Amino acid sequence: MAKTIRLDIITPERLFYRGEIELVIARTLSGDEGFMANHTWACKLLATGELWIQEAGSKDFRIAAITGGFIDIKEKFTIFTDAAEWPDEIDVERAMKSELRAKEWLQEHSRDVLNAELMSEAKRDILKSHTRVNVAGGGARRKK
Repeated sequence: MAKTIRLDIITPERLFYRGEIELVIARTLSGDEGFMANHTWACKLLATGELWIQEAGSKDFRIAAITGGFIDIKEKFTIFTDAAEWPDEIDVERAMKSELRAKEWLQEHSRDVLNAELMSEAKRDILKSHTRVNVAGGGARRKK
């Protein structure tokens, strides 16, 4: 039997998740990384993306959409994130509309160098919406 470790996922609004896990896969700034019990202590920045959780005793994964943050890896794992959603909490139509609005805004303002910060925000909105749609559909890993 695989070793387990406690995982807490905390957003500003709620304790999103608490449980014993065997593995968590998160999108860090350098790509997807997996973390298991006995991992070396670390603190890693997270990008907006899919979060895959393999709970203790399960062969399957639970998937969530998260919006950045960081993971603190010590005697337990703690993820602090701006937002987290399970697939059944995602309004796919709203996410698709949000992505479309952000893409349209980027097209209209692509030559406006003065709006660099707004352009970055629009790109983040596109990534967040795209991630939400993927998670609601079972995750990008399952689509391959």
